[in-house]
Amino acid sequence: MSSRYTGLIERYRDRLPVNDDTRLISLGEGNTPLIKLSHIPKLLGKDVEIYVKYEGLNPTGSFKDRGMTMAVTKAVEEGSKAIICASTGNTSAAAAAYAARAGIAAFVLIPDGKIALGKLAQGMMHGATVIQIKGNFDEGMQLVKDVAEHASVTIVNSINPYRLQGQKTAAFEIVEELSCAPDFHCLPVGNAGNITAHWMGYSEYFEDGIVGTRPKMLGYQAAGSAPFMRGEMVDNPETVATAIRIGHPQSWDKAWKVKEESQGWFDECTDDAILAAQKLLAEHEGVFCEPASATSLAGAIADINSGKIPEGSKVVCTLTGHGLKDPDTAIKQSTAPMMTVEATLDAVRDAILSNMAD
Repeated sequence: MSSRYTGLIERYRDRLPVNDDTRLISLGEGNTPLIKLSHIPKLLGKDVEIYVKYEGLNPTGSFKDRGMTMAVTKAVEEGSKAIICASTGNTSAAAAAYAARAGIAAFVLIPDGKIALGKLAQGMMHGATVIQIKGNFDEGMQLVKDVAEHASVTIVNSINPYRLQGQKTAAFEIVEELSCAPDFHCLPVGNAGNITAHWMGYSEYFEDGIVGTRPKMLGYQAAGSAPFMRGEMVDNPETVATAIRIGHPQSWDKAWKVKEESQGWFDECTDDAILAAQKLLAEHEGVFCEPASATSLAGAIADINSGKIPEGSKVVCTLTGHGLKDPDTAIKQSTAPMMTVEATLDAVRDAILSNMAD
């Protein structure tokens, strides 16, 4: 059977902390497309290869599934009957789905009114107990840590080390498809677990002699939620990119270490630049990602245009979640024509011909 359907733990069993008799909790995650962009480099007028790793095609629509399959597998192996997380949306969706698959309970804390409806719907449909708090993600994360000291629940946020073990497999897939590591790997940064996990993956291949040179890791944040750019935590982060609306990253120290070891950098993007990149990717490449995902491409475009990423480079941008996670934001900025006409051949033909003429 194809590894696409057996899941990433089965595919990379020898590189993950599982035993032969470990019960795997999987939804067939991993093996997501690495898509070479054909139009955007031409629009930029730059000689660069840009690839997007489309993590939105994981089972629940985001990269979180990579870590969640490992976190829930190990929680079940250790006898846990319930998991808990704080979330801006994608973690709650993944936790709820994998808990349902495992047959255990899921509790998710989300910021009241600060979560895209597509993500909220997932958690509720999968049967999780959803607790909305009158506070932000960072407050929810602290509550999760506090609750775990008083209740028998396993935390499945990225502070769970098994999450990063699962997420590192994205780097394995990229190396296997390109037969090398890219020169630059660009990621959106919220909690900073994903940039840490990718570096773990590249480093393991580097140690095995499979990757000649590891990439420079570039972490991009939304300007209103950019603690790595401020050099300190941000108490009230704000951005349209809800998935990275996090002011107190849980992998703060690890991410700084990744920056230093890879000789990469952090940067920030305005909400306008993020939304423009999301639209550009959808209209010119046919790839629909959520706003937070587009932060990686927005940052890459800025650094390609400025020359920080030189011509001749091979660049991979991680797209962390599918665009249908946040349809309201997409519809608000869409300029595609929507017409209402009579149900007649003449009316439909005239509508088509008038738009073709434009």
